[in-house]
Amino acid sequence: MSQEQQSECFSLQRRNPNGGTVPLVEWTLKNETDPLTDVLLGPADHLFHRATSSLSRKHLRESPCNIELAKEQHANLVAAYKHYNVNVHMLEAEPELTMQVYSRDSSVMTPYGAFITAMANWWRRGENYAAIRAYEKLGIPIYDMVTAGTFEGGDFNVIEEGCVLIGCGGARTQEEGARQVAGWFEAEGWEVKLAFIDEYYVHIDLMVVPIAEKLTAVCIDCTDPSIVSWLRGKGHEIIDVPFQDTMALGCNMMSLGSDRVIAPSSSKVLIENLRSRGFEVTDVDTAEISKTGGGIHCMAQALRRES
Repeated sequence: MSQEQQSECFSLQRRNPNGGTVPLVEWTLKNETDPLTDVLLGPADHLFHRATSSLSRKHLRESPCNIELAKEQHANLVAAYKHYNVNVHMLEAEPELTMQVYSRDSSVMTPYGAFITAMANWWRRGENYAAIRAYEKLGIPIYDMVTAGTFEGGDFNVIEEGCVLIGCGGARTQEEGARQVAGWFEAEGWEVKLAFIDEYYVHIDLMVVPIAEKLTAVCIDCTDPSIVSWLRGKGHEIIDVPFQDTMALGCNMMSLGSDRVIAPSSSKVLIENLRSRGFEVTDVDTAEISKTGGGIHCMAQALRRES
């Protein structure tokens, strides 16, 4: 076995503590906007509406999720990926993991392998173990595991190659966890910007999501002006998603690369803007499933993108 092959064998800690970790060759993921070939999704088999945030709590009080309809919406989302010939890898359904559909939170794929997060809510902590088993089955090594505090994948936002925006709201991702992860990637030579957000917004990918190279969806009304200025300073054009759309997870879309996206059908302003630019937009109704606390971006962990 060659040294390169050995470096890509499954392991539980591939990260070089001094930085300079060698990027994977087979599982390439440099950013969130290159053409998507493989994605990790979570099953909706055992979905249960819990009060995971103020928004999901409001829905639970006023109009609880219709679980069967949510499952139909999730099946349509899976079909959308398959329509674009994306290889869908599914986490194994476990009855105890009622929020497993949000596959972005329990792990994060990077150019060096996946890192395992540390979930805030007790009913989601088992998702981390399920993620480890999934990566072992796929043969994707673990870069490292968060141990300093809670950290969830929706707060790791790769803006472009070698540049990450890390959200920290305190309730779901704690500053200790955010700074641990930031330290890892700074050691690898990445640019890291911490975004201290109000816990009401849950994760940074509620309000900031990359669409294409130098094009980013942002809810300007709820994003710190310094973050907006930072993005613009890096040459990013911003599509402003209205606050009301954002609160319905309208900013939470998924780039497939090559000017193709999957977006929630309710996000009319974003969809119209993208189509006017020549993007191919597949709009999927996720309103019912999103009552439980997340959107399209939350429900997908990109595993491989073509450079």
